[in-house]
Amino acid sequence: MSVTIKQKLRQPTDPEIEVACIQCTGKTAHVALATVDVHGSEGDGAFDWHNEHQLVQCLGCKTLSYRIASSNSEEYYYDADGDIHYEETEKLYPPRTGSSKGLGDDTVYLPQKVRQIYEETLTALSVNAPVLAAIGLRALLETVCKEKSADGNDLFNKIDSLVDKQVLTPAGAQILHKIRTLGNAAAHEVKPHSERQLSLALDIVEHLLKDVFILPKQAESEFEDDA
Repeated sequence: MSVTIKQKLRQPTDPEIEVACIQCTGKTAHVALATVDVHGSEGDGAFDWHNEHQLVQCLGCKTLSYRIASSNSEEYYYDADGDIHYEETEKLYPPRTGSSKGLGDDTVYLPQKVRQIYEETLTALSVNAPVLAAIGLRALLETVCKEKSADGNDLFNKIDSLVDKQVLTPAGAQILHKIRTLGNAAAHEVKPHSERQLSLALDIVEHLLKDVFILPKQAESEFEDDA
């Protein structure tokens, strides 16, 4: 099968593009500083693909990122006017987790094992590995329970035990049980969950980590002379 690949450096045509910023929260306006188009054709034109490589910069925080936008001749749709549009997938480097900024430098307040699993879970989310991300979220709950000496032989009972220890409210435990179920489905059924579900689950777990580990340490440090 014959394969043809062509590359071309060109000036960016879009004045601004919306890209998830690794520093700012959510998508922000970026400008493309340089663009390289890579076109490929296989099977005498039976299959074509296009990758757009760009160095982009956030117009807010000025952070630089590397962006690859990919499309091919097999994935397309028609709009209401009958015009054809090709589906485009986007990859960003360094990887990021969509609308979440993560815990940033506050991870220094986390116990070492909690921090390690949290960072690995972020990596799984950022590289679009939904099954591993859900398993990581469940593992985070397991590790938090261990750090807080939760009682019970399984995660269900350990989460409920944190209510008895006044680490969680009953309402908070019910929310964590939903993440436990999400992680179980990923681990035992290899079930991928949507980016929206995983992002919400990450937000919930990050709030847990802040409440249980980060804020108490920060308060202890900030107000130690006020006792």
